[in-house]
This record gives sequence, C-alpha cells and structure tokens, in this order.
Amino acid sequence: MRIDVITIFPEYLEPLNVSLVGKARARGQLDVRIHNLRDWTHDRHNTVDDSPFGGGPGMVMKPEPWGEALDAVTASGADAADTAEAVDGAEAVDAADVSERRPVLVVPTPSGLPFTQELAVELSEQPWLIFTPARYEGIDRRVIDEYADRYDVREVSIGDYVLAGGEAPVLVIVEAVARLLPGVLGNAESHRDDSFAPGAMADLLEGPVYTKPPVWREREVPEVLLSGHHGKVARFRRDEAFRRTTANRPDLIERCDPAALDKADRALLAELGWEELPDGRFGRAAPAVEE
Repeated sequence: MRIDVITIFPEYLEPLNVSLVGKARARGQLDVRIHNLRDWTHDRHNTVDDSPFGGGPGMVMKPEPWGEALDAVTASGADAADTAEAVDGAEAVDAADVSERRPVLVVPTPSGLPFTQELAVELSEQPWLIFTPARYEGIDRRVIDEYADRYDVREVSIGDYVLAGGEAPVLVIVEAVARLLPGVLGNAESHRDDSFAPGAMADLLEGPVYTKPPVWREREVPEVLLSGHHGKVARFRRDEAFRRTTANRPDLIERCDPAALDKADRALLAELGWEELPDGRFGRAAPAVEE
C-alpha cells in the first residue's frame, strides 16, 4: 500500500517511523511519503492561508498550493507506471497494476463521517491513500469539490471534538489501517477479537486480557483462563465483553443483531439489567416502581 500525506508540519508525522507502521515501512509493506505543502507556494513567506470570504474568525487554507500539491502527488502514480512499463518481465506486470490504481483521498475533518473499524477495513483494501490534514479553519471547499470529481474523496472524523489540525487523525487512521494489512501484525489472528472487528462479536467491546504471573499484588487471574477448557474460556471472554460493553457503550447493546445472540447471551443481558424487546433486540429495563 502507498500512503501520501500532504502537510505543513512534516515533523508531526515522525511517529510513522516507529512501531508496527515503521517496521512495515522498513519491510516494504507500506510506502509512506510525506510532503510539505509549502513546497508548492510561490511567495517568500510560503503562505498557505488567507482570510475567509464572508468574514469570520480564523484563516482558510488557500486552494492554489493544495491544487498544485495534489496534482503533483497524483501524477507521481502515473510516473511510476510509466517507469515500470519500460522494464521487461515481472516489473512490467506490476506496471499494469500501478496504472490502473486510483488514489482514495482521505480528508480528516470534524465534519466528516465517523471513522469506524468497518471503514478502516475498507481503506486497508485500497492500494493508495492520500491524506490532506488541514490547519486553521480548513481547506477552501473548492479543492475538495475539484478532486471529488476525479477521485474517491472521504471526509472522515475520528471523534466529536476539534483538534488544532488534521495530523493527529492521520496518525490514528494510518495505524488502524496499517495493522490490517497482511503480514503487518506478527500474528494474523491478532485483530480477530478486536473491539468492533467484523464477526460474531462485532457489536461488542473487547473484554479484559491477562498474562503472567498468575498472581500479582494478591490479584489473581480468573481461574477459567487457567483451565485449558476452550469452550469455557470463550464463554468467559464473551461474557466479559458484554459486561464491558454494557458499562462503556450501552448504545452498542441496543443495536446488537438479535440473530447473533445465543441463550447464554440473553440470560446474561437480563442479569445485567436489559430486557428483550418485541423485535428481539434489547433495551434498558425500566426501573421498578415502589408502591
């Protein structure tokens, strides 16, 4: 996968050189390229922003440097294809793949669609992502509209809050996407039971985890995890996932697919204060009324 990031703070993206993402880059699984937006400015102050039309506080990022930067970065994919096509053999086959791929433009913004595990999976299946982290009040809207006519543009929010810029969301999204790529995690099964991972527990948060020693500061690992009984261990983990989800994200319980709940799930939810609704879903049980 190729990832390009256009930013006015390239140093902010240094964490992409460490941990799983850094190792994936070193192994050639990730081709990450960081570009300084100011390289596409033409005044001595390298200006990338100006006051907003219509008045109001803050500054808006100018369309000219963004347009030139995006033109150059997207064209570099075609340049790579042209170079590969000049080589015979296996690399010529790769050229066909490069020439056909089109980047997905990811625009981090508080006004975008929520970033979810489902979207992370979808982005991990793309060969090329270009990130456009903004500063100030954002990028002139004409830039987004211009490239939406040519490419798949995703405006994405990592949460209901506002940051000083889009670089932190880039780090979040890249790490969430990169760990899903084949070979990036040491154990391919590591993300199977993640919170929000597709599958039988997609609507549940991941439960607590434990490791050696079995007793630490007089706190013991739950006995069932030491039993070697795979069925009981699986049931314990699922029950704990329900307990954590009930405590931290009850909205996920409310939208749980009834078809994914077994008899033990339903009994536990009743114990935790939920009641089954006519459609098979669960809602919070009404508090008892004292007479």
